[in-house]
Amino acid sequence: MGVIGVLALQGGYQAHERALAEVGHRTVRVRYASEFPTLDGLVLPGGESTTMFKLLALEGLEQSLDAYVRSGRPVLATCAGLILAARTAVGPAQRSFGWLDVDVRRNAWGRQLDSFQATADDTDLPLMFIRAPRIERVGPGVETVLRYHGEPILVRCGPIFGATFHPELTDDRRVHRQVFGPAS
Repeated sequence: MGVIGVLALQGGYQAHERALAEVGHRTVRVRYASEFPTLDGLVLPGGESTTMFKLLALEGLEQSLDAYVRSGRPVLATCAGLILAARTAVGPAQRSFGWLDVDVRRNAWGRQLDSFQATADDTDLPLMFIRAPRIERVGPGVETVLRYHGEPILVRCGPIFGATFHPELTDDRRVHRQVFGPAS
């Protein structure tokens, strides 16, 4: 894989850059529409989803981002990124792009003070939840990759992955490797 872009308008993009570098990928901070064609993969990081939408509109990135994600290249959408990618986002209701046929409830794992670490069901993969969304419905074309207490927390539809947790905030790089493959 060549260059992985990390949407860098707001939120936790630096931790994804470190995680990707640790598995050998080159990264670029994506802030302009002209950068999308140069990417081989993209991360939509955590942060504040309503602010991200405002900044995407302000910077004129919505159309280019939508075209990129629909192009079939790998995408990892974590936390607020998953809210952007979902078919429907509620709690409160918010616009989303609909790339993943899932419904999410914003901040459903609790407030910032309720952040916690855990381990995924049936594996030793460490999880970090920070004001994370919960996936309330998974559409028929979406695969549940990981669960926590039986709930879907990592889903996939083709090359698009959505995580309710923050894999970039642990020392485990399995999720980044799964989405983007080995560095070339």
